[in-house]
Amino acid sequence: MNRLVAATRNAGKLRELSSLLSVAGVTVVGAHELPGAPEVEETGATFEENARLKARALRDYSGLPSLADDSGLCVDALGGAPGVHSARFGAPQAVTGADRNELLLRRLERVPEELRGAHFACAMVLCWPDGREFSSWGEVHGRIAFEAEGSQGFGYDPIFLLPDRGVTMAALSQDEKNQISHRGQALRIMIPILEKLFREKP
Repeated sequence: MNRLVAATRNAGKLRELSSLLSVAGVTVVGAHELPGAPEVEETGATFEENARLKARALRDYSGLPSLADDSGLCVDALGGAPGVHSARFGAPQAVTGADRNELLLRRLERVPEELRGAHFACAMVLCWPDGREFSSWGEVHGRIAFEAEGSQGFGYDPIFLLPDRGVTMAALSQDEKNQISHRGQALRIMIPILEKLFREKP
């Protein structure tokens, strides 16, 4: 069995990773399934630095191949914020994803449609038990909606509008989202690397 540790406790991310990696014959183990697995503080200045910190820590702890991503929402009108701080935007007052979405919409309430550009970015790092490391990148462009819409997805999906589709990311099914999402793009780059590495296993 080809097992891989996903360095995340985010249920939404685990669903996406499991869905995409199942086609490659890879079973994803979440960090929460490893008793005593470290909680890694995201102290990096970039998405890739944070992903690397998490992947290395889980690889070292488990001895298994470890995959981590760090992703976030970058809003043009906010100078690229919340960026690497997406998961902690508005803390400690903003606790839930809905709180963060509401705060972001308030920050942009006077910003016109043409200036509400934004993109999701994802850096992904794979750490192999023998010390080899691989990275990939994905991003998807859109704009911030004027109100939350859609019940699928997680995080900022309900306020991230895809202009060519006329819906937010949260209106897409899991399969539709995987086809276009920043995480889906990064993982599709990683899949052939994983397949090659697992074939090398004795």
